[in-house]
Amino acid sequence: MKVYTTQPFQVIYSLFEHEYLGYLFESFVVQVNSKGQLTLQHQNISAKNAEEFSSRLDAEDFKLISLMDQVQQDAVLKRFSSKRMTPVDFFLKVYDPEKGDKALQETISHYIQGRMGKIMELLRNKMTFIMGKDGEPTWKRIQIAPEKATVLFHFMRNADNTHYFPTLKYAGQKLEFQYRNATLICYEPAWLMLNDVIYSFEKEVDGKKLQPFLNKKFIVVPRSVEENYYSKFVAPLVELFDVHAKGFAIRDEKYVPSPFLTFSEIAAAEAPVAKAYAGNGDGRAERGAPPTSKILFDLSFQYGEYMVHTQSAGKRISVSMEKTADSYIFHKLIRDLNHEKSFTKELNKRALEVKNGQAVLDKSDAFSWLSNNLSELEELGFTVRQSEKSGKNYFIGEITLDVGITEKNDWFDIYGTVRFGEFEIPFIRLKNHILTKNNEFLLPNGQVAIIPEEWFTQYIELFAFSEGEDHLTLRKHHMALVNDLQEGNLATVVMSRKLEKLREFETIEDQPLPAGFVGELRPYQKAGYNWLHFVQNYKFGGCLADDMGLGKTVQTLAMLQQRKESGAGTASLLAMPTSLVYNWLNEAQKFTPSLRIMTYTGTYRDKNVEQFQNYDVILTSYGIVRLDAELLKTYYFDYIILDESQAIKNPDSSTSRAVRSLKSRHRLILTGTPVENSTMDLWAQMSFINPGLLGNQHFFRKEFLKPIEKEKDEHKTRRLHALIKPFILRRHKSQVAKELPEKIEHTTFCKMTEEQEQAYEETKSFYRNKILTNLEEHGPGNTQFMLLQGLTKLRQIANHPLMTDPGYEGESGKMKEVVRMTKSVVAKGHKVLIFSQFVKHLEIIRKVLNERHITYAYLDGNTRNRQEQVELFQQDASIQVFLISLKAGGVGLNLTAADYVFILDPWWNPAVEAQAVDRAHRIGQQNTVFTYKFITKDTVEEKILALQNRKIQLVTDLISTDETIIKSLTKDDIDNLLS
Repeated sequence: MKVYTTQPFQVIYSLFEHEYLGYLFESFVVQVNSKGQLTLQHQNISAKNAEEFSSRLDAEDFKLISLMDQVQQDAVLKRFSSKRMTPVDFFLKVYDPEKGDKALQETISHYIQGRMGKIMELLRNKMTFIMGKDGEPTWKRIQIAPEKATVLFHFMRNADNTHYFPTLKYAGQKLEFQYRNATLICYEPAWLMLNDVIYSFEKEVDGKKLQPFLNKKFIVVPRSVEENYYSKFVAPLVELFDVHAKGFAIRDEKYVPSPFLTFSEIAAAEAPVAKAYAGNGDGRAERGAPPTSKILFDLSFQYGEYMVHTQSAGKRISVSMEKTADSYIFHKLIRDLNHEKSFTKELNKRALEVKNGQAVLDKSDAFSWLSNNLSELEELGFTVRQSEKSGKNYFIGEITLDVGITEKNDWFDIYGTVRFGEFEIPFIRLKNHILTKNNEFLLPNGQVAIIPEEWFTQYIELFAFSEGEDHLTLRKHHMALVNDLQEGNLATVVMSRKLEKLREFETIEDQPLPAGFVGELRPYQKAGYNWLHFVQNYKFGGCLADDMGLGKTVQTLAMLQQRKESGAGTASLLAMPTSLVYNWLNEAQKFTPSLRIMTYTGTYRDKNVEQFQNYDVILTSYGIVRLDAELLKTYYFDYIILDESQAIKNPDSSTSRAVRSLKSRHRLILTGTPVENSTMDLWAQMSFINPGLLGNQHFFRKEFLKPIEKEKDEHKTRRLHALIKPFILRRHKSQVAKELPEKIEHTTFCKMTEEQEQAYEETKSFYRNKILTNLEEHGPGNTQFMLLQGLTKLRQIANHPLMTDPGYEGESGKMKEVVRMTKSVVAKGHKVLIFSQFVKHLEIIRKVLNERHITYAYLDGNTRNRQEQVELFQQDASIQVFLISLKAGGVGLNLTAADYVFILDPWWNPAVEAQAVDRAHRIGQQNTVFTYKFITKDTVEEKILALQNRKIQLVTDLISTDETIIKSLTKDDIDNLLS
């Protein structure tokens, strides 16, 4: 019967008994007549239609309606039935007396009881009824008692047995409930209906403890099971409820608690408690790394003779049972929870997060915490002890360290003492522990001391870079490390003011240019010359890493002229790529004509080092150094200088090994890009100029390369920068911009032709499916070659499909645009450099230029008359185009005649592109240089451009402009590139 909201109505809640689910409530609205009486006109109300009646519903009504919806049989069926079944079939199957699902019955019961408990609390001020057998919701009114009743459990121990029964009281009056048709309508906790009144209980009694006594006076416990019954049932009951005992004693006992903090070692993989605390640490454990040992702290309290563990922090009473000669005594220990909490707060205040009486820390953190807090805890009354179960006897006293560093003539002396309580240990004895990250140190008394975790970060470089087994020394070039230790209060340092000046570039004294130097140095070049003189005086190796075109050659020649005039006595060796030898000869003739220069190159070179004495500078190539290493290392050079020193970036290459084996007073490297692909490039070059500066390869890979490249660790990047900073001089063009013409850069987007687009999509689909399938099945390690192959094919098609398909007869969108712009530039009398990474691409352009009768110079890796081509372009006004392979012409060329630069195909490394632009944008250029980068739209080129902006963070902060290529790409990057 529908209830009208336009007329008065009342929400009521009706109790009924379900055959299987027990007592439940259902919600209704009932129409009210003009006298304010409930009528028989009623309607079921649920969450679906409750809003219609919201004018008479409050927030508690909405909660009740929702909860009652959840306990109806349809809701139970939907939640617990995995198959489509009718309610009858479901309940007959689950509750079958013989074959029923007992576990599911328990689960459903817990579900229903939990919600019924919440319903009962909300019903206290609501209109409640018992439902009639005909479904009438207002058959009989019932009340919810406003106050809570109490339960007293009685145990009467007789000669033969024990009688057990409860008595109930409400408002001070005994409730006679036995044999009175009392009904438990909820068990979790107990709600008892007696004489149309529903009672709840203090201390939330479990209804199952009252159920047996609805129709029984008492339970008899035979003497044969008495002891087990008393310990398993009576003792917990005494803890939770009021108990009256006759025939045995219950004694209340009160003491002031004393805190005990016990620690024990647990294996992270074994201990459930350790897993519970996972994620509360600092995230240092790596995926796949072996689990580290952890320390479990357990807080307990001593009350008189009793030790109480605090896993159950809210448990106010703790009961222990004592069996006497003829009876039992239950010791009812009443805990002082406020006092206990105050001790827990003291631990939390000291950053030990105690939950349920326990805390877990990594072993190193735990002992660091103990060392820092032990004395204060003992003053507060804590007893700190090690668990008897722990196998090792750990030292938990105070740990201190004093380190001193003193400058000697050519090195630093390092000394120090570690104090573990009463024991004094020489600092050097911790060397292997720090380097291998073994934090356990065995003391003379057999105890194990845990080395503080921060020492592994603070002192690992000191030990990695120091030399000596009995006495530690550091080379002078580790001055930056010594300064850092001093500034961090990690060591007491005695250092001369002279050495400290190395950090202060401004204090470098001005040096006169040598008499034999012809010409002038720009102000920043003169500062570079002063700096070269400065590091030379301190016998440090240096790296001149100015941007391309800023004149590293002329600064170096001025320094070599100064060495000649100061009586160096032996020749200096200058090694470089073969293509640069001619350039060095030209520059030397121009600026230092008095330098005696020998070109040690060619198949028919005179392999005799004695002749070097007749020269000031020996020019040679990296290939010759590699071939003649055994011969060259017999000569003691004044300087060994490496131009384009990234040639030795691979420390394991024969070239790198050969160069490092040579002997000299001084070492210098010249490079615009010290880091091209990997941080390891830097190790090889810095280890050449200052051996040992960055430790051995293994240390460098572990402490710098992996954290910087894999983990993007900014702290390690800054740390590496600090170590190398004193030995690197790098000026960017932006710093000397007023001395250079303006450079303007453009990106030109080109649309593919239809035939080109078809070729591109077919290739992309083929490689995409192949690569992503391989990535899923084998991971990134086995995909790199295939990815590089696929990306290369796509890049070539983006240039011109002819590069991959000789039979292709269509056109290329990019080629059309390049030719159009080339014609435009040439027509206006400008000169242009056209760079491509693919010789095949240059060959296609050559053919097009020939067809259009546009003359050009050409240079790739096979070009023999390299210098002739350069001079042709620089000096012949009719040659306006220079086609150059990026690999062959990216370094060592001076092409200032050009004021346009075309980059035809982008790749990961913008530094390589920048080097190409710098062929034109360098000292001597009088015009604005326009750079055009050609990008084919909707291809991998466009995506590479976007990725460049995200990916070039490898070692930018160090001094690099380069990026690790394929190996750094994520699955998302690959997916994006091939989408």
